[in-house]
Amino acid sequence: MTAFKDGELPKLVKTLLRPAPKLPLAVLLTRAVRRIAVRRSDLIERLGPTARVPIAVMPSDLPFSFRVSLDGANARVDVVTAGEAEKAAARIRAPLLILLGLLDGTYDGDALFFSRDLVIEGDTEHVLALRNTLEQADLTPAEFAGLVGPAADLVNRAAAELLSGARRLVQAPAPQKLPV
Repeated sequence: MTAFKDGELPKLVKTLLRPAPKLPLAVLLTRAVRRIAVRRSDLIERLGPTARVPIAVMPSDLPFSFRVSLDGANARVDVVTAGEAEKAAARIRAPLLILLGLLDGTYDGDALFFSRDLVIEGDTEHVLALRNTLEQADLTPAEFAGLVGPAADLVNRAAAELLSGARRLVQAPAPQKLPV
């Protein structure tokens, strides 16, 4: 099996995504975030002023970034270039699967930050507020899709399996010790 840079998606994926239309992705993500903002208004309240601050989420292994504003019913996700993302008040940069792992609670943000697998720039107080809110929220993929009951369970299990498989695929094998 070909080893990829630890946690990074293969370059082929990045190449295939480069020409992908950004508007449909932005619309889909905006709808999902607005759904959460309406259903879980407690999260937006907890964010306080941070809800109105654009935060860039910059997957280091994708050819685009996301500028996220979580201002309740006005919440939106824009798919932007890295240059546009740099203008955001706060920026979070890591491989996509690590960013998704932060969202679903698989990874510890502090450990990733101190190991430099996660880079935070700009006004870090907003990133910290977002992190604390997400940790408390315990959001699931089904919530983003607006699903409940058996359909939600099915989507959550499928998403967990898909992410787990993708993480296994991109993990570089442990270095082998050479015989002395």
